[in-house]
Amino acid sequence: MTSDVWLPVPAAEIEGLPEGFAYRFWDGGQDFPADPADCAFYVVPYMKGPEIAVRPLAAMTSLRAVQTLSAGIDHVQPGLGDLHAGVHLCNARGVHEASTAELTLALVLASLRGIPGFVHGQDKEEWRAGFYPALADKSVLIVGYGSIGAAIEDRLTPFECARVARVARSARTTERGPVHPLADLPGLLPGADVVILSTPLTEETQGLVNAGFLSRMKDGALLVNVARGPVVDTKALLAELESGRLRAALDVTDPEPLPAGHPLWHAPGVLISPHVGGSTSAFMPRARRLMADQLTRFAGGEPLRNIVLTTR
Repeated sequence: MTSDVWLPVPAAEIEGLPEGFAYRFWDGGQDFPADPADCAFYVVPYMKGPEIAVRPLAAMTSLRAVQTLSAGIDHVQPGLGDLHAGVHLCNARGVHEASTAELTLALVLASLRGIPGFVHGQDKEEWRAGFYPALADKSVLIVGYGSIGAAIEDRLTPFECARVARVARSARTTERGPVHPLADLPGLLPGADVVILSTPLTEETQGLVNAGFLSRMKDGALLVNVARGPVVDTKALLAELESGRLRAALDVTDPEPLPAGHPLWHAPGVLISPHVGGSTSAFMPRARRLMADQLTRFAGGEPLRNIVLTTR
């Protein structure tokens, strides 16, 4: 019997898909495109939230692989307990690095150079000249040094930073230098002018940026979050922003979407973008290539790429 593959993009729009599967288009609509029990390979709808992502999982009794189109997997983890053993969960490593790193640099530069103030000044026809901080000669700390963290450092290199320090779950050495373990964070934070969060959301990183973390950051430092909103304790961050001691540039927030009337919207020194790190013109071509490559591997019995975990 032909196995079903659920795709959030019509199969006709993806070049290079292998034959031998029944491709079903489902982008999170109320009605399923077919019986979930027949699905062997499930590509999760992009940016539709955990409720939609996990909705068909319990009924997918023939499932062998789940492919996200995001770097993070936290939106599908709540449904993994419903799966039988041996299902591979793969993330979208290679899809979002360039776009997320671009936005990270845009947020850093806009915040340091005062671009939001210039925009408000233009609206009011005000000429807001003056001296503003440069990225050059600043010390940058990247918390979460996976493929996105490395892509961020690639783009920081031409800006003549004084230093780039790297932190990940465990220590290792890279071509650019050492990667420190999370345990080293307390000693690294006081020396950083810019702290960039690009870590996945896990039990270890949820609430990582709490009052203690923020208190160790130097006066005037900039916190940039392109990871997940719950990595940061919003209440603790608001306290630091409202005091004027720290600034922030946030592509993700907790809660998200940020509701109207939330104090974070108008906190001093904050720049907010609406979780668009990966939502660019570069996304779909790379996502299509990933889906075609993974399904070709799946059809040929070859190892899948980007396996994050296998259910037991």
